[in-house]
Amino acid sequence: WKLRTQLETKMQAYSRRLGHQLLNPSPAISSLHNAISNNYYGADHPRFQSTLANRGVGHLVCKGTGGRSSVSGLVAAVFGATGFLGRYVVQQLAKMGSQVLVPFRGSEDSHRHLKLMGDLGQIVPMKYNPRDESSIKAVMAKANVVLNLVGREYETRNYNFETVHHSMAEQLAMIAKEHGGIMRFIQVSCLGASPSSPSRMLRAKAAAEEAILRELPEATILKPAVLVGTEDRIMNRWAQFAKNWGYLPLIGGGSTKIQPVYVIDVAAAIIAALKDDGSSMGKTYELGGPDVFSIHELAELMYETIREWPRYVKVPFPIAKVIASPREFLINKLPFPVPNPKIFNLDHINALTQDTVVSKDALTFDDLGITPHKLKGYPIEFLIQYRKGGPQFGSTVSERISPDSFP
Repeated sequence: WKLRTQLETKMQAYSRRLGHQLLNPSPAISSLHNAISNNYYGADHPRFQSTLANRGVGHLVCKGTGGRSSVSGLVAAVFGATGFLGRYVVQQLAKMGSQVLVPFRGSEDSHRHLKLMGDLGQIVPMKYNPRDESSIKAVMAKANVVLNLVGREYETRNYNFETVHHSMAEQLAMIAKEHGGIMRFIQVSCLGASPSSPSRMLRAKAAAEEAILRELPEATILKPAVLVGTEDRIMNRWAQFAKNWGYLPLIGGGSTKIQPVYVIDVAAAIIAALKDDGSSMGKTYELGGPDVFSIHELAELMYETIREWPRYVKVPFPIAKVIASPREFLINKLPFPVPNPKIFNLDHINALTQDTVVSKDALTFDDLGITPHKLKGYPIEFLIQYRKGGPQFGSTVSERISPDSFP
């Protein structure tokens, strides 16, 4: 009991001395704290020239064994991490031991599925406001890599295409340039983005590419085609529409050519651009799948996977535009939000008036050392959930052959 009393007395005396030192730090510690505070990256920081050229050359992943609990050296701010492509990019980054900053603007549950992808404390959710420059700077403050995956295929009352795809991307590039410590900046655009595109979204994406390269000539631009995967917004919507209404509308007759790509291949391309020796900096890559489909051929593949007889209604472009126009007219006229478009999205219909395939001389997956998956098979296996008798219902052959054809 005496020994215990003596130990408690000594610990209390030590605690009092330690508290006195923290409350009254030495002059050396105070001067160091002031120096750090004066050099902290904040809203009053002056504008600088881009430093990606001298900071970004060389391999970034230089530490650890590459596993989930290692340290890759990357601190990536992934804007748009809660979206379709974002979850796969976060998973790939966390898988090799990177710290991922996840800015979000929605509910506290919007990022919950991402926290399990990395080691403890490696996935860091950070609430921000896309219109507040200070909140964006707070996200980027500790990052050395910035990825912009922000995108929206339809307009809302609060955000139009120019704000989401152009203004926000340009703002991220300016802040990354001011930061001075960002080693890589990757912008995910869209295949077919062009100033002459009939789609406002694709024109805004093209303007964003130009603005980013003006601010950061060393930035990497990736232009994926239509993404296909478990949470995609093309095959899922078609299957849901076909199950609910018994048919699928083919806009423009389904003759438009597209080159859909598996979402995991695009995520792998982003990681490959980060892992290289800087050879991808300042370049633009067009990422399309190995096969080119017409809309009708892709719909046939969807029907074959859900094992139902295809039923189509061909909708000419002028009629499809008339069906989709009321939402665009009423979006800012009504005092309440209008429903989000599914099949009849006016901007998507305008985009379908032109084929969207990889250019002949463009840099592709091959230049990043990646072989994309063929779409038929595992990439669209998620569609088995729409089979009316369960995942094991029917078979492709028996569904396609009528009993009347037997002798």
